[in-house]
Amino acid sequence: MKLERRVALVTGGSSGIGRGIALELAAEGARVAVADVREDPKQGKYHEREATLPTAQEITRRGGEACFAACDVSNQSQVRKTVEETVQRFARLDIVVNNAGILVPGDSQRISTEDWNRVLGIDLTGVFFVTKHALPHLKKSPAGRIINIASVQAFGGGGGPAYAAAKAGALNLTRDTALEVAPFRITANAICPGYIETPIQDYLTEEEIADCRRKTPLPRFGTPRDIGRAVAFLASDDAEWITGVALPVDGGWTAGF
Repeated sequence: MKLERRVALVTGGSSGIGRGIALELAAEGARVAVADVREDPKQGKYHEREATLPTAQEITRRGGEACFAACDVSNQSQVRKTVEETVQRFARLDIVVNNAGILVPGDSQRISTEDWNRVLGIDLTGVFFVTKHALPHLKKSPAGRIINIASVQAFGGGGGPAYAAAKAGALNLTRDTALEVAPFRITANAICPGYIETPIQDYLTEEEIADCRRKTPLPRFGTPRDIGRAVAFLASDDAEWITGVALPVDGGWTAGF
């Protein structure tokens, strides 16, 4: 197992991509702190209709070690508390996955200022908060890793003005972080998923989903496990000389850009 005994903190880990990431890290031997605003996994209208056991409990059922922490990443005091509790529980912190994110559909005329601030607070400021409070602990790790989950929408628009802006910002924050932490042998990378079968797609119509299918060259949509496997690679020693990159995991979506 590539990540045996390492400790990972995964935000937004109860459902969707975050759940897939947490399960894959645990399968590689990591002990996982699952941070989210709710413990129970979301049920999707199109996807993940049957996930019922909370992520940390599922990891334990499979023989791994995990815990759950209630945390809104846009709240700095909650982030600080979650990082401290993770280190107290597992005595170290090696891997941080900034996955928590929301999408509020609507163009510039329909989205409210409150929703703009909410998306930016979770999808971008939350990445900064978690990185800020995790970094002192990552500096003590022999293999510190920061992995931010962005989106293919970071490269070109889509998903609404707040979501596209936040995900593009997360990419440049990743690059800046990579430069900051390199002297400490810590890497910082981003993964940019395409269409992944999770409850976040509930806002789409069936016609819009069909259009996403046409834009994906490989003959299926992505799954949370696809993103989890990419995260497990970037978290491993195999990726110790990769930093500051934005890796599309999108079935070829961005190949046609």
